[in-house]
Amino acid sequence: MIAPVVFLSISGCASTSQYNALDKTDTADSSSQKISLQKGGGYYLDDGPGDNPPNDIHLIPDAVPKLEPLRESNMRPYQVMGQSFEPMTSLEPYKERGMASWYGRRYHGNQTASGEVYDMYEMSAAHPTLPLPSYARVTNVQNGKSVTVRINDRGPFLSDRLIDLSYTAAYKLDLIADGSGEVIVETILPDQIQKIASSRAQEPSTVIAGNQKNANETYLQLGAFGTVNNARNYLSHIQERLPWLGKTINISKKNGLFKVHAGPYANQLLARQAANTITQRLSIRPVIIFD
Repeated sequence: MIAPVVFLSISGCASTSQYNALDKTDTADSSSQKISLQKGGGYYLDDGPGDNPPNDIHLIPDAVPKLEPLRESNMRPYQVMGQSFEPMTSLEPYKERGMASWYGRRYHGNQTASGEVYDMYEMSAAHPTLPLPSYARVTNVQNGKSVTVRINDRGPFLSDRLIDLSYTAAYKLDLIADGSGEVIVETILPDQIQKIASSRAQEPSTVIAGNQKNANETYLQLGAFGTVNNARNYLSHIQERLPWLGKTINISKKNGLFKVHAGPYANQLLARQAANTITQRLSIRPVIIFD
């Protein structure tokens, strides 16, 4: 993204990953701070894609909308750069057209306004007033591509920007090279979320392996240990390094071994995609298993 200089205190709002990372050496002239990408476009200071992005990043699934409690701490009005913002306090219809930018490795691993850790390889976004957390559909006006993202951060605070996308979301919308682009942002409301959940519940639970169906659930095995203490230590290490795995990672005992698993995944394609991401981040190669 093209980020402004910010010397700020946010009243009644949790810290934002995008702007805590700025320091006093930044200048207000963001255009002079752009660093050219080898394949065109630009990004601010040392931001940009990671050195080793996951393989098949276009296969990373969109965020799945869920009914989640809104954070009251993110509902209070706040001020940034002399501007006042009044966040929405409930999920209401919202549809706006404006410019989207994106943010990458400069903020990767930082805490977002919602208290979560920003992961540039997840489908997330920052918005100055939409409820946290909430979900939105973002459509690239130029090419018609659309993605679903989870709003979990505040920003951008430039008047010509409507939303900041994660690196992956921007990649899937073809906004990486230019750094920004015109989009339509539309909230996903509770009735729509319930329809999505109902539709997913009716989907077959089997996965396809070649031309055959496999009724087992698909997991990733990250390690196997002879003692539960070693497995727990390894689990803590994985959770610290890969917080986006959340509650999908656990320990199971089988054949005298304590195994650290992630999943289940809806199909082998999603499992392979997650395995590729884990390999890039931790230099380990998870094994796809069926349980």
